[in-house]
Amino acid sequence: MRILHTSDWHLGRAFHRVNMLDAQTEFIGHLVATVREREVDAVVVSGDVYDRAVPSLAAVELFDAALHRLAELGVPTVMISGNHDSARRLGVGAGLIGRAGIHLRTEPSACGRPVVLTDAFGDVAFYGLPYLEPALVKDEFGVGKAGHETVLAAAMDRVRADLATRAQGTRSVVLAHAFVTGGQASDSERDITVGGVAAVPAGVFDGVDYVALGHLHGCQTITARVRYSGSPLAYSFSEADHRKSMWLVDLDADGAVAAERLDCPVPRPLARIRGTLEDLLADPALAPHEEAWVEATLTDPVRPADPMARLAERFPHALSLAFAPERAPDDPDVSYAERLAGRSDQQIAQDFVAHVRGAWPDEHEQAVLREAFDAVRADDAEREVAR
Repeated sequence: MRILHTSDWHLGRAFHRVNMLDAQTEFIGHLVATVREREVDAVVVSGDVYDRAVPSLAAVELFDAALHRLAELGVPTVMISGNHDSARRLGVGAGLIGRAGIHLRTEPSACGRPVVLTDAFGDVAFYGLPYLEPALVKDEFGVGKAGHETVLAAAMDRVRADLATRAQGTRSVVLAHAFVTGGQASDSERDITVGGVAAVPAGVFDGVDYVALGHLHGCQTITARVRYSGSPLAYSFSEADHRKSMWLVDLDADGAVAAERLDCPVPRPLARIRGTLEDLLADPALAPHEEAWVEATLTDPVRPADPMARLAERFPHALSLAFAPERAPDDPDVSYAERLAGRSDQQIAQDFVAHVRGAWPDEHEQAVLREAFDAVRADDAEREVAR
């Protein structure tokens, strides 16, 4: 069976105020053409179809058009909800839409009920594990402690239990939206840390033939059977070096996996440039970036006048401007933002306690801080679900 694995469309998302709907529309066209030209048997979309719980009308219209185009191909599609999606909204009409061959899996309770497709060698069971917010699903899975690994392990127990009831030789594919150990994050993914832990080991998914992951925006291989497709478009400058693609996966009669990367259309390349303003305006080596979306970091010791307007004369698509004067780390003029760069909320809070009290928080106090951050994040997730 030939499977096209994609995820993290984030329909409706902008890139530094640039509307991306045209680029997202182009990607949907590319997806449909790929399905037709490469004779794909099934499409899997591993979450974050939308960028927000309540998407814009334009994003909903694009999703609707995508569903119609996929249904017209007669190629089954399996989709799950991600942490950016409202599972309830995405799942509206799932039963009816399923009759057209578009199978939406947004309910945690349905993890052990697969979409079963058949090829010349027998059945392939597709199990959809939507994003499982630990605080919201721990009761559904009967786990005492809310954690990503705990709830995913419980969901996979249901998958393996169902698979054990099926005919010998039934192959299996799991769609999941999670941060798996070994994956490389970027700046455009929403933090899903619980209890100071975001990642789960790949071993959680043992026992199935292929795991189609979503959440991380870089295409990457965790193991030969566990892969991220990544987002089809870049949504932050941290993705400047990404090669945006989808996985074309061939699952043979014995469940062996062969995977090929297929490139996605690039609306405009990204470039991150750094130096003094005068150097950036004069350096001939930067000529290839003049038509790119540009993030410029100025290292001038004194902020120059009208820097963005002057940059735009050479780089008309410059979108982001930062200032990082080259100073020693202990220089009192180093900005607050620079001192906090790369630090988690938990680390910042612990630093604040140490600064105010003059002593680092002990293990109990660190646990209290973690619980507070987890409670706020879980409350935010519940509010989004209820909207």
